[in-house]
Amino acid sequence: MLPADDEALDALDARLLLLLTDEPRLGVLECSRRLGVARGTVQARLDRLVSRGVLGGFPPALDLAAMGYGLTAFAVLEIAQGHRGEVTAHLAAIDEVCEVHATTGQGDLLVRMVARDNDDLQRVIDEVVDVEGVRRTSTSIALSTPVRTRVRPLLERLVGDGH
Repeated sequence: MLPADDEALDALDARLLLLLTDEPRLGVLECSRRLGVARGTVQARLDRLVSRGVLGGFPPALDLAAMGYGLTAFAVLEIAQGHRGEVTAHLAAIDEVCEVHATTGQGDLLVRMVARDNDDLQRVIDEVVDVEGVRRTSTSIALSTPVRTRVRPLLERLVGDGH
């Protein structure tokens, strides 16, 4: 969801989000102390960011490799017309499927999945291919992740611009 112009993030929102990105266990009072604003201001900002969908929660950052899922792969799926909802519901039921994006281009869905090793990946791919409505897949194994998922540069730009 994109914010309307009057609801755009400002520098204080960005500073608050950066603070919580770095230290997600901070309480509202500590955030207000570090930002130099009233506790009520921080609480109101958090409430607004949550209600607008900008802030979806405070999940811990988990290292899937440390949890035993050291292999990440991406699959491009071509699906039969009219089966996207059914296919995505089945994909959501496969534990190793971490993300699914509807895309333009060669395929219809981009799937990020994890596995313990190559044999486990083959099992996961077999589960994906067995989903009714999946016509074709092309899978690539990630060798490394030189740039991890990030939002920090976008938040820092807001802080620097003073919005």
